[in-house]
Amino acid sequence: MENNVLIATALSGHARIYLFDSKKVVEEARKLHDLWPTSCAALGRTLSVTALMGLMQKEENELVTVTINGSGPLGTILCTADSSGKVKGFCGDPHIYQTYEGTHKLAVGLAVGTDGYLKVTKNLKLKQNYTSQVHLQSGEIGDDFAYYFSISEQIPTIVSVGVLVDKDLTVASAGAMIIELLPDHKEEDIVYLEGLKLTPISSVLLEDKSLEHYLHKLFPDAQILEERKVEYHCDCSKERFMQKMLTLPKKDLEEIAKEDDLEIRCEFCDKVYHFDKNDIARLMENVSDKG
Repeated sequence: MENNVLIATALSGHARIYLFDSKKVVEEARKLHDLWPTSCAALGRTLSVTALMGLMQKEENELVTVTINGSGPLGTILCTADSSGKVKGFCGDPHIYQTYEGTHKLAVGLAVGTDGYLKVTKNLKLKQNYTSQVHLQSGEIGDDFAYYFSISEQIPTIVSVGVLVDKDLTVASAGAMIIELLPDHKEEDIVYLEGLKLTPISSVLLEDKSLEHYLHKLFPDAQILEERKVEYHCDCSKERFMQKMLTLPKKDLEEIAKEDDLEIRCEFCDKVYHFDKNDIARLMENVSDKG
């Protein structure tokens, strides 16, 4: 897969820009989860921004997990990404196709809801995990992430994210852009950003696949720092599920031991793992004493 993320600076080095053509990533999620259009747009938007937040981490293998629940019919959205460009996620109900009356635009805000939160957890490996949570503003995802950056990280940030679904229900276009002002920014930089007339990023990428062209259209002085690759990647395995089961309370493990076989489905990729009698016996051999 070709590089699909540009990281750049602009405004005399006072702003950092992340641009992501996420069509392939969102299409992979659509196929894995059998996403209907509104579910696809909601999960795709969250995947796209979470992936960029993963790239923002400084150290190797640091993880960012985003959880969104607005009490809408979509249920919970959960996405996780790391600093190497791997992202995965799922949503509670993959089969929602809901549009706004009159416009026929996908009703992501209605599906997600606003009676809830956007929570970000950063797994900083050797350091203590960092968790921050904000109330949802619109349920449309982009506005909610922008609010998160301004409140929780106190960084003036523009977030543009979108997913366009084609008539055949495949992903026609998807992308995300994050523009953040750096600590040494000036008042004129704020004025410049406020004057930008942004076209929805998914519409831009539908017409012009060049991230670099769009970047320089917005910021003539932009300097590209690096190009990165992001891909949908689930690292689940039978052994990983075995290890997770070992963390369960002893009484739950004793109930599992009564089963002849067990099936566990990965929520991130829908792969099913089968545990037979021998697997369960091996699991119980490794159970330490629990209270």
